[in-house]
Amino acid sequence: MPDPVPPVPTAAAAGTTVLGGDLRVARLGFGALRILGRGGLGPPRDRARALGVLRRAVDLGITLIDTADSYGPGVSEELIAEALHPYPAGLVIATKAGFIRPGGAWVARGRPAHLREALEGSLRRLRLERIDLYQLHTVDPKVPIEESVGTLAEMQAQGKIRHIGVSNVSVEELRRAQAVARIVSVQNEYSLAERESDDVVDVCAREGLAFLPWAPLAAARRGGKTLAANLAKVALKRAATPAQVALAWLLRRSPAVLPIPGTGSPEHLEENVAAAGLRLSDEEYETLARL
Repeated sequence: MPDPVPPVPTAAAAGTTVLGGDLRVARLGFGALRILGRGGLGPPRDRARALGVLRRAVDLGITLIDTADSYGPGVSEELIAEALHPYPAGLVIATKAGFIRPGGAWVARGRPAHLREALEGSLRRLRLERIDLYQLHTVDPKVPIEESVGTLAEMQAQGKIRHIGVSNVSVEELRRAQAVARIVSVQNEYSLAERESDDVVDVCAREGLAFLPWAPLAAARRGGKTLAANLAKVALKRAATPAQVALAWLLRRSPAVLPIPGTGSPEHLEENVAAAGLRLSDEEYETLARL
């Protein structure tokens, strides 16, 4: 008889966390920027492949998909709706507003009028009446964060937003946002190679907020030689890839952390999801953490 085929790992192996007290999601999500064209602009080169990746993500147990109105712009949200609407029970679609993309640049735009218009556009493209997690994508230096987040709170009171999150913020900016609305999540750049938000992670852990690291695989791509060597060493020992080890480190970093690696490749998607079942030893975790 042939050897039995091992089960395909799913995101459920990472465990779960609860967003806002009422949305239970797997601790490994999917970021929907890389399903697009170069630089996150325009449609994907292979639309069917992009739609297939989104559907496969859900098949693999991912229950949080993160996007933004600036991804495309608008294209990522449209693809998500085309691939997955009507959305399966338990799937959380998180989106963001606060950037515009003139000429491909990332330009902050946090004025209330822009945020209101952005929300309506996201609701329309995603085919939703309410967005489960709506995030301020960045702090506009020309607009106090209290004003931007206050606008989201107004739209939440109108029933168009379930929970509010913030992105690319310091602890001080998080505190200012919390003064005007209930914040349930923070999304900052964070990885083994980028640790500036260590203090934000710790605040989220203490206060029951989810922390969604963007660019979670940066360590596997641009870490220094020592980090790359240690990732490779652990990966070889565990019959894993350096990217999987980098994700496993993030999952071990804190129960608050919910990585959202993105890809346009079904093979890379399955590789990323398989990291959900990888448990680092204390020695492995500490060795990598010191770098």
